[in-house]
Amino acid sequence: MNSNRLLKRIVIDPEICHGKPIVRGLRYPVQNILELLASGMSHAEILEDYEDLERDDLYACLLF
Repeated sequence: MNSNRLLKRIVIDPEICHGKPIVRGLRYPVQNILELLASGMSHAEILEDYEDLERDDLYACLLF
């Protein structure tokens, strides 16, 4: 998936999570996903814990 398509997965809406960048309107702030990755969680572990996320969502967070 190219960068532009990945970045379309990140949404900024002042009505959701106080305008913080989130993943596809799911109320998962990009910052939280990045913190999970920084803590050492693998993509597989995150996707297992957050079943409505997709692998491309994680790539979108990293790209953002």
